[in-house]
Amino acid sequence: MAINVTDATFQEVVLESEVPVIVDFWAVWCGPCRMVGPIVEEIGKEYEGKAKVVKLDVDNNPASANQFGIRNIPTILYFKGGQVVDKQVGAVPKAVLVKKLEAIL
Repeated sequence: MAINVTDATFQEVVLESEVPVIVDFWAVWCGPCRMVGPIVEEIGKEYEGKAKVVKLDVDNNPASANQFGIRNIPTILYFKGGQVVDKQVGAVPKAVLVKKLEAIL
C-alpha cells in the first residue's frame, strides 16, 4: 500500500527511512498519473517490509516537488539512505518500476 506524504512529513517518511523508498510525484488532473497510480499501489503491497512506496501530490506539496526538480509528472524517484539513486519520468509498465526497485534492495 502506498503512503501519502506531504511537505511536512517528507523528511521523516522518505529521507530518514531505514528501507529504500519509491516516491510517486503526481497530481489529480494528470491522466498518466492515474495510469501509474494502481501500479505503484501494487508494488507497495508486494514489497511491504522491504521498501516503502509513497505518493506526493505536487499541487498540494510544491516545496518537495521543487526541492527535487520535478518538472513533469508522473515522476518516480527512488531513494536509498536519504539520497535519490534512480528516477523514472512518465508512465511505464510495472516491470520497469520493479526492476529499478530490485536494483536498490
